[in-house]
Amino acid sequence: MLANLFLHYAFDTWMAREFPGIGFERYVDDAVVHCVSESRARTVLAAIEERMREVGLELHPDKTRIVYCKDGKRRGSHEYTAFTFLGFTFRARGARTKTGEMFLSFNPAVSKEALKMMSAQVRSWRLHQRTDLSDADLARRINPVVRGWLNYYGAFYRSALYPLLTRINAYVMRWSRNKYKRLRNRKKAQAAWDRAVKLRPRFFAHWVWVNTVPAVW
Repeated sequence: MLANLFLHYAFDTWMAREFPGIGFERYVDDAVVHCVSESRARTVLAAIEERMREVGLELHPDKTRIVYCKDGKRRGSHEYTAFTFLGFTFRARGARTKTGEMFLSFNPAVSKEALKMMSAQVRSWRLHQRTDLSDADLARRINPVVRGWLNYYGAFYRSALYPLLTRINAYVMRWSRNKYKRLRNRKKAQAAWDRAVKLRPRFFAHWVWVNTVPAVW
């Protein structure tokens, strides 16, 4: 809160006053400033560095950089063509027009760091070992967390989350085979899974997007 209050006056209002035509976003001490050219970006960056010195702060030497938003129309080259902000990595990605044609766009998707964090949390649940729990217990434990991930990280390029959601399904499948002896057989386990998905397609929050299990489990 204190950082937000301080930077509101030290950065936000200063930017609005000094560079009224330049858009920016800031969250606590992370910010993205939009410029139309590299020369303009260097001018603004130098001014921001000076402003931070005036208020007793310093820009992070490794995280502060000028990024070229390369896409299908901006085809030049630059040292940096991607950046990560609030758990999303912005870079050139394939996209489709309304008519189905592919093109290259500069867009966000969940970052590798965020995926790594979520994967670590999924592993820590040890779902396949919790045979003391019912399927309803599992759903109550993981649905609030997974639903939060879907709502936040799924706002852009939700397909980037599919491998993580498929991994959760693999853990749930292992849980069912460990808990019920009749499901030790792979074909019976798959048949039971298919029935569950058909009867309760929203039982697990992520089944709305991914309800299959990986080929190998």
